Amino acid sequence: MADRIVVRGGGDMATGVAQKFHRAGFHVVILEIAAPTAIRRSVALSEAAYDGTAQVEGIVCRKVNDIGGLDGCWCRREIPLLVDPKGESIQDIQPSAVIDAILAKRNLGTSMGMASVTIALGPGFVAGQDVHAVIETMRGHDLGRLILQGSAMPDTGTPGDIGGKSAERVLRAPAAGVLGCYKQIGDVAEYGEVIFAVGEEAVHAPFTGLLRGLLRDGHEVSKDMKTADIDPRTDVDWRTISDKARCLGGAALEAYFYLR
Repeated sequence: MADRIVVRGGGDMATGVAQKFHRAGFHVVILEIAAPTAIRRSVALSEAAYDGTAQVEGIVCRKVNDIGGLDGCWCRREIPLLVDPKGESIQDIQPSAVIDAILAKRNLGTSMGMASVTIALGPGFVAGQDVHAVIETMRGHDLGRLILQGSAMPDTGTPGDIGGKSAERVLRAPAAGVLGCYKQIGDVAEYGEVIFAVGEEAVHAPFTGLLRGLLRDGHEVSKDMKTADIDPRTDVDWRTISDKARCLGGAALEAYFYLR
C-alpha cells in the first residue's frame, strides 16, 4: 500500500507539494481550516473546502467529512481534503510523513512526534527540534534548500522581486469589512483601475499587471490583510502552479526520500 502523506495547508505553495507527492504515487491528504484564505485560488486545492472539489493541473481534490472518506478518494486517484486545523486526525491516519506547508511564519502545532518524517516550509521552525527538516522559502540562491539543523531565513515582510516589482505586488485591505471584487483572477488590470473595495474604500492597480490572486467576493477581511496579488508579467499562465511552488514541492519530495 502506498505511503500516506499529510500536507498541512492547501494554498498555492502547499498545492505544489501535494502535486509532487501525488504524482510520485503517494496517498496524499490535505488538512485545512474551514474557510481558507488562499489568494492564488485558481491554483490552490484548498478551494475544495468551499466548493466540495477543486482541480489544479488535472489533479482533483475532494472534501471529505472524516477519515472514512480517504480510501475512496485514493482509489479514484484524488487527493482528499479534511477540515482539521489542529491535525487531530493525524494519529488515526498514521502517515509516513507530515509536511507543514501552512506558511504561517510560525509553528501552529506541527511536531516531530507526528510521523517518522516531518518537514516544514519556511521560517518559524527549527530543524532537529520542531521537525526533521526545514525548507528554505526565500527567493534567491537558497530557495528550496534543505535545512537539517537550524531555521530558514526570517520573514522580511517584503515579497520577492518579480519584473521589478516587490511590495507593491501585494494588495491589502484598506479597512475591516466585506470584500467587494471589481476584477477577477486572470484579468489584466490597467494602472489606476479599481480591483476591489472594502466598504467605501477602493483599492486601485498600482501598475498594469495580471491579477494572479484575489480572495473570494464577500469574504470578511481585516485591515491590512493580504487580499490580492498582481503580476507585472501579463503573459504568465495564472492557471498553473508557479515556479516557486514547484521548487518547494520538489524539495519536500527530496527531503522525504533523504530522511527515509
